[in-house]
Amino acid sequence: MPGRLIVVSNRIPTGGATAGGLAVALHDGLAENGGIWIGAHPEPGPEEGLFEIGSDPYTRLAFRLSPEDYSNYYLGFSNSVLWPLCHRRSDLVDLRPEFYDQYLALNERLADMIAEVARPDDDIWVHDYHLLPIAHALRARGVSCKIGYFLHIPFPALGDMSVLPDPGMIAAWLAAYDLVGLQTRADTARCLEMFRADPRAEPFADGSIKFEERLVRVRSFPIGIAVDEFRQMAADDGTAPFGSEQPEEFVIGVDRLDYSKGLPNRFRAFGEYLEHHAKGRRPCLLQVAPPSREVVEAYRQITEELEELSGRINGRYAQLDWTPIRYIHRSIDRGRLAMLHRQASACLVTSLADGMNLVAKEFVAAQKPEDPGVLILSRFAGAAEDMTEALLVNPYDVGEMASAIDAALNMPLEERQRRHQSCLRAVENSDISLWTSQFLQALARCPGTMTMSARSTHKRRESVADTTGVESSIGT
Repeated sequence: MPGRLIVVSNRIPTGGATAGGLAVALHDGLAENGGIWIGAHPEPGPEEGLFEIGSDPYTRLAFRLSPEDYSNYYLGFSNSVLWPLCHRRSDLVDLRPEFYDQYLALNERLADMIAEVARPDDDIWVHDYHLLPIAHALRARGVSCKIGYFLHIPFPALGDMSVLPDPGMIAAWLAAYDLVGLQTRADTARCLEMFRADPRAEPFADGSIKFEERLVRVRSFPIGIAVDEFRQMAADDGTAPFGSEQPEEFVIGVDRLDYSKGLPNRFRAFGEYLEHHAKGRRPCLLQVAPPSREVVEAYRQITEELEELSGRINGRYAQLDWTPIRYIHRSIDRGRLAMLHRQASACLVTSLADGMNLVAKEFVAAQKPEDPGVLILSRFAGAAEDMTEALLVNPYDVGEMASAIDAALNMPLEERQRRHQSCLRAVENSDISLWTSQFLQALARCPGTMTMSARSTHKRRESVADTTGVESSIGT
C-alpha cells in the first residue's frame, strides 16, 4: 500500500475546503493523493485524543485545546514569544515559564497522537511556528517516515534568538525534519546562518546541514495564491461593492490587524499625501483590518492607535461628500474583496516584516491588464523579493510612502502596464498548486532518516554555497 500524506497544522477546516489560500492547496493535495489532515478544532471540549470530523475525500482528524493550551500554548508562547521574535519585535516578547512549558507539553501530546496513526511509508508535512518541535518529539517516539516543515512567517534573525529560554532549541527542533521550507531566499540565508553558528551543525555545499547524526535540507518555496480562481472572482459582474457610495478613486489595504503590518505609518503616510500631494484630488484609503488576538495587549494598543489616527485625519480633511479614510475593522467577503482590488487605483502593502504577503499577489491577479492599478509594496515583505517592479517602499519612512501614493495615482498607463506584467509573471510562477507539488516533490527526494554514518556516498564540500545559489531554487 503506497504511503499517505499526513498534514499537521494548528488549525483544521471544520467544513468544506476554504475558498482560496493554504486550505485549498492542502485540500487539493490531500484529495489527489489521499491522506490525513490533523489540526486543532476551534471549539474546546473533553476529548483527549484525535477524533474524526470528516473522511471525504480524505480523513480529517481534530484534537481539542484546553483553556490552558489556548492561553499558554497559543496566545502565550506561539503568539507572545515566537510571533514577535520572527517579526523583528523582540521588544514585545513576553517570556513566562508557563508559556514555554505548555508549548512543549502540547507538542508532546500531539506527537503521541500522530505516532499512533503514522506508518513508516507516510510523508508528514508540518505547518508553521505553533508546531516547531513536532518532528523532534516524533523522532523520540521512533517515527521514521519523512517529515517536512514549512514556516509561513519570516525566519528569525540570529541575534534575536538570544531572548529564547534556550537559544539553540530552534536549530535542534528543525534538524529533526528532513526538509525545512521557508518563504524566501533571505529566510533561507538566515536559517543557514543559524546552523552555521551552532557547533552541533556542519553545512554542506548543496544547502543541506549535518546536525549531529541527522541530515536536514533547507530550501525556499515562495507561497502563492490560486491565480485563476481569484482572477475570476475579481471579474464578477455582480453588484458593485460600494453600492451608491463609490469614491472618485481609492487606494486599498487589506490586512489582519497586527503590529507587523505597519498600519499606523500607512495611515500617517496617507495623511501626509493629502497634506502635501493631493492638490485638489479626493482619493479614499479603504483599509480592511479584521481583528485578531484582541486579548493580547499589543493588539489592543494598535486598535486604539488606528482609531485615533483615522478619526484625526478624517476630522481634518473630510468634506460633506468625501471621507478620506474608510476603516473597516471586520472581515469582508473574499469575492467582494476581489472586486475591490480590481477597482482600486493602488494597493498599499506596508508590512514591517512579512513572510510573503498574499494580499500583494491577490491585488496583482485581480487587475485589468489593459488598465491596471499600482502595487505599493514594502521591501520587508517576502513578496518584494520577486515582485521587483512594484513601487518598493520603506514602511518606516512616512514621507517616502506618501510620495509613492502620489506616484501611483499619477503613473502613466504604459508604465502601469509594464510594472503589472512583470509582477503578474511572478504571481503566476508561484501559483499555490505549484507550491504544493514542488514541496512534496522535494520531500520525496530527501534521503529520509538515514544517519550521516550511513551516507558514505554524500561527498562533503569544503565551502558552503552562497545562499543565493542552490537554496534559491524551488524544489531542488
